[in-house]
Amino acid sequence: MSFKANPNNRDFGAVKNENAIKQAVLNLVMTQPGEKPFQYEVGSRVTGLLFEPYDVFTGEAIKDEIQSTLARYETRIRVTSVSIRDGFDTNSIEVNVEYTIVGERVVKVIDFILERT
Repeated sequence: MSFKANPNNRDFGAVKNENAIKQAVLNLVMTQPGEKPFQYEVGSRVTGLLFEPYDVFTGEAIKDEIQSTLARYETRIRVTSVSIRDGFDTNSIEVNVEYTIVGERVVKVIDFILERT
């Protein structure tokens, strides 16, 4: 869902194609298991891992969790790589996900920042 109004009917506009995939990836990563009604297994443990003391092992756990979550629940894409970079000075983690849409050869990239909330 996009919160931009459709100029024809003044209703919310729907997100389509590549933007829908980007939004779905972010939603999957930021949703905790048990948070989605009637689909209690959908989600990732990334939010919980953000509150662990950050070291190399926590970084790898976050990276692995993102890869496995997307492999299980987002069947429209194939993840080619996930890289993370810690931001000790800003208390955040920068995530870079490279993927291809099934049936296409072009590599797409999603960059986002994970923060404790």
